[in-house]
Amino acid sequence: MAEPWQLGNICGPVQAQPISKPEVVTAMVKRAKHPLLVLGSRAVEDDEEGKKLLEYGSRIAKSGKMDFIAVGPLSKTLLERDVQPTAVMGVADCVNRLQDPSWKGLDGKGPYDLVLFLGTCYYLESQMLSSLKHFTKGLRTLSLDRYYQPHASWSFPNVSFKNWSASLELITSKLEES
Repeated sequence: MAEPWQLGNICGPVQAQPISKPEVVTAMVKRAKHPLLVLGSRAVEDDEEGKKLLEYGSRIAKSGKMDFIAVGPLSKTLLERDVQPTAVMGVADCVNRLQDPSWKGLDGKGPYDLVLFLGTCYYLESQMLSSLKHFTKGLRTLSLDRYYQPHASWSFPNVSFKNWSASLELITSKLEES
């Protein structure tokens, strides 16, 4: 069992499955009928090779054929890089919509079955995932951030920056191959 990055983040008996291999993420995205990527404001940070998380996020969304929502002040950076998100909205609005069973999604094709989170603040993502875990039926969540999120359905365990960026690169390249 993985340990939460913030030790006070106790979520009860049901905790996220740690992702041991990045290929698992690729398989989950391919199997999902209606996936969504939520890209947070920390996506402007660089990995060790100078790539920004938003580059990984936009590549994952494009190659995984999924909508993606930019939350927080990320929209300005996306426009500067000529990356067009499906929607820009606040975190609370995003979570509220995902909890609404009558919401048909950004594309009108129905509720999402898999939501990937990347680049959000740890404590904020924890609360978002907790809300979705307890108040949404049939929604699976996956945290692509480098710290274990126990409220997600799946999450990377606490990993080094080097292993994390290598995993993100592997996920994006495998999705782009298919």
